[in-house]
Amino acid sequence: MLGRSWRILPRTKQGVWAIGLIVAMPILFVIGLSFSSSLYESVPAGRNLLADVTARPLLALAMLAGMAAGISAFIIGILAIFKHKENAFLVYLSTTIGGLTTLLLVGQLVFPQ
Repeated sequence: MLGRSWRILPRTKQGVWAIGLIVAMPILFVIGLSFSSSLYESVPAGRNLLADVTARPLLALAMLAGMAAGISAFIIGILAIFKHKENAFLVYLSTTIGGLTTLLLVGQLVFPQ
């Protein structure tokens, strides 16, 4: 571990994808939030995911795409770190954020509110 040289930017395609997906995640969340305050302000939320997608499709799909980007960043980041021996700080950071997003989603599925 001491002989490993750390980088900031990735050198593999998987590392670049992990960073790109984690950057896209908050952008998609902001787009979804802007839909909730402007386009769907008077539309109530659905009781489940399918009802919400039916009632407010742009909002629900933007949020789902953001979650999918976070989970994909986690999976691709793990592959880049272990399979391709990526050692870039930004890949580790994006993998951590994607892992926390995955943990949040699993927690919401296991313990619904």
